[in-house]
Amino acid sequence: MEDIRLKRKDFVFLFSLSIGAVLLHGYHPWAEDSSLYLPGVEKLLNPKLFPFNAEFFESHAHLSIFADLIAASLRVTHLPLPYALFFWHLVSIFLLLLACCELAGKCFNSRTSCYAGVALVAALLTLPVCGTALYILDQYVNPRNLAAFVGPLAIAKVIDRKYVMASLLLLCGVAIHPFMSSFAICLCLLLFCVENFESRQTVIASLLPFGLVDPPAAAYHQAALTHSYHYPMRWQWYEWLGVIGPIVILWWFSRIAGARRMRKLELISRTLVVYQTLFVAAGLAVSVPARFESLARLQPMRSLYLTYILLVLFSGGLLGEYVLKNRWGRWVALFLPLCAGMFYAQRVLFPASAHIEWPGSKPRNPWVQAFEWVRDNTPPDAIFALDPYYMSIEGEDENGFRDVAQRSKLADWSTDAGAVTMFPPMAEEWLEQVQAQSGWTKFRIQDFRQLRARYGVNWVVLQLQQPGVGDLQCPYENKAVKVCSVD
Repeated sequence: MEDIRLKRKDFVFLFSLSIGAVLLHGYHPWAEDSSLYLPGVEKLLNPKLFPFNAEFFESHAHLSIFADLIAASLRVTHLPLPYALFFWHLVSIFLLLLACCELAGKCFNSRTSCYAGVALVAALLTLPVCGTALYILDQYVNPRNLAAFVGPLAIAKVIDRKYVMASLLLLCGVAIHPFMSSFAICLCLLLFCVENFESRQTVIASLLPFGLVDPPAAAYHQAALTHSYHYPMRWQWYEWLGVIGPIVILWWFSRIAGARRMRKLELISRTLVVYQTLFVAAGLAVSVPARFESLARLQPMRSLYLTYILLVLFSGGLLGEYVLKNRWGRWVALFLPLCAGMFYAQRVLFPASAHIEWPGSKPRNPWVQAFEWVRDNTPPDAIFALDPYYMSIEGEDENGFRDVAQRSKLADWSTDAGAVTMFPPMAEEWLEQVQAQSGWTKFRIQDFRQLRARYGVNWVVLQLQQPGVGDLQCPYENKAVKVCSVD
């Protein structure tokens, strides 16, 4: 089977599909893990920011060129940060779709099949990867999004025996997101072994630092419990369907491909079965004994991320090859309800925010409005405290404080706990700070003054109806929150 080469019209198709993906899935630049990644960019641009607790985001920033890349693009283009973030988000979508199209062109017999596979990936970008707290691609730019293209493209190079190019791509992925790129490296090595030694037997050698198997500290245990995806044995039955199902489907794909002499598709599907089975076994091994809890930060089950991307791509390609073909009615019958469902899910997920938070537009979300007021009206060295569960409050839509307000704050139970699970030495300080905010909704003015005496907190963000804080000076409030100074 001859590979399908990309032409100019294919690039137009991929760019159009990238724009369509943004319109379908939305754009939320400050949501979820943005508060782990964007403060690193902001501090590079203005070193005076975040004089307190910067370690909770710098721990991630130091392992990736992501912050340096975004900051460098801002210095070169002089674009405002929101516009640069939107540009990079669009680039990350385009690169992933381009990589998928390149791989599909080696696995399928027609351009229609390639288009169907890539279109299905674009339609399902915000599909949850079961049990892992990941989507195929997030609704905001981050290192994982930007490195997502590396896996499919490196696999395409490996099956073409272009090992130097594959290695360079994987190194690029490691520079952007070393953790997620490690799964792509494992799959490429496994693919190389299966293809060159024609054996289904795979030997895995893992050299782990002995310190990883020391019994975890109590503070680390508290942080790890906030991330259930570290513990596969605690997953719900339907999450396990999302683990076993792809393995079975990929085995079926390998049989279909073998019967139809689609050698490359058969090879990759068969290798994926071995790859995912091994990582499921590893996930169970490190999550059952309590002594191995600190190994949880290796997160073997996040191997499903790459499996899901390829599963969706191959599913779409086979549908295009044998069902959709050039029958536009069939395309509409598949993609119209699918896209409607994905759009509805995003509106449910971010109900208090605009579906697309265009750069330069005024935020609809009242929490983001308050965070922007903080950014524009408080000194850069201000230290804030918020409800440690603020990202879970109804109407907050999981928007991060640090990345929007560009101010320091006490540790929280959400993104900061995630940083601790990857970097255990911060656990004691994290737990001390979140415990100091215990009972936040019942705080009185003397409690806020204790935070000031202990940590230097001089501002707080409160829900509008929080009682017992009438003596605080609150220069800003809206329909949901108020910003108050602590003297």
